Amino acid sequence: MRELVEYLAKSLTSNPDAVVVTEEIVDGRVTIRLEVAPEDKGKVIGRQGRVAQAMRLLVRASATKNGSHAMLEIV
Repeated sequence: MRELVEYLAKSLTSNPDAVVVTEEIVDGRVTIRLEVAPEDKGKVIGRQGRVAQAMRLLVRASATKNGSHAMLEIV
């Protein structure tokens, strides 16, 4: 899942070197934290949060397929 989020974020941003994705597992729940440059945050979130919502949907679907729970945080 981390690779998926990293690929999507690097494709969307104008500064792909600033993309940092970390993954943390606590009590069987996966938290993926996405950090981007401040000027790229709007591109990752999208209009009315549509891009961020789509990325969260992909993360949840991938986690469900693997039999776990996951959450995406954009910092």
